[in-house]
Amino acid sequence: MKNSHQLVKDIGEQGLLKKLQPFCPNEVIGDDGAVLTTHPDKDLVVTTDVLVDGVHFSDRTTTAFDVGWRAAAANLSDLAAMGAEPLAITVGLSLPGDVLVSWVEELYRGLTACLQQYDTPIVGGDICRSSVITVSITAFGQVLPDRVIRRSNARVGDAIVITGCHGFSRAGLELLLYPELGCQLSDRERKLLIKAHQQPQPRLDVLPYLWELNLSRPIAGMDSSDGLADAIAQICRCSGVGAEIERGYLTGVPLLSKLVPAEQMWSWILYGGEDFELVLCLASDTAKSLLTKLNGDAVIIGKIIPEPKIILQDKFNVYPSQILSLSKGFQHF
Repeated sequence: MKNSHQLVKDIGEQGLLKKLQPFCPNEVIGDDGAVLTTHPDKDLVVTTDVLVDGVHFSDRTTTAFDVGWRAAAANLSDLAAMGAEPLAITVGLSLPGDVLVSWVEELYRGLTACLQQYDTPIVGGDICRSSVITVSITAFGQVLPDRVIRRSNARVGDAIVITGCHGFSRAGLELLLYPELGCQLSDRERKLLIKAHQQPQPRLDVLPYLWELNLSRPIAGMDSSDGLADAIAQICRCSGVGAEIERGYLTGVPLLSKLVPAEQMWSWILYGGEDFELVLCLASDTAKSLLTKLNGDAVIIGKIIPEPKIILQDKFNVYPSQILSLSKGFQHF
């Protein structure tokens, strides 16, 4: 066996995924969820996400309730990224025996509080003993076949639309770890950023507006849970295209600039992750129509280009152009 002594940390998260992808059907993997045809009129979407104590949450920044909320939100966000309506979830819970029962109950209260907004029940799962708390969610959704959102659907000339603000979750995390950072923030601003980290909202609310647009072709997109730059790079890689992004169109700058210097702020916006917003590639007219429907809760930040690179530009020439890549975002290994 070749490279039998190779370590996971030597090849990184993306390298490990490449090793594992041959074990799955090519037509199923590669997006935020797997699409399985189970009914002539609807496709089943299945997605799994794992949250691990010390990696995705800690008692310094996240209550048990918030761990549950975030676990549900992460999976519902993956369904939204596929264009799917949630049906149900199952919960796999691993934990040490000395965890308080009240902590576990609060975890499930957080799960339920997030899920109830979307009429999504918990329909089963598993519990086992472990040295570390791990919450593994499998979510099930359904979508019409012609409404499946895929990373591979981007076309040259498409407008790139993002919902919400990026960098807010990372800012909320930093405020929880270092409260002194927020000395220039109002109480409302501080709560807004902390809530973005502890209780993010999956953007299922965007889907009904998309379907009102009478789309003539499939949509490209994914969520930005691993960072905005990561999402754009993943879409471009899967679609065989590139992108031009205008720095001046990215939102949240006035608030984030109160916390950290410009270089750190842009790193949060581009690579901070866990904002659970949507990144969509649409025909220009369609994108403008969506912005009107979302009433200021989305912006066009750039366009898809044929050259396979992602260029971050600044029309005011304050910052030099730079190339965005997957390597600068969060990777597990």
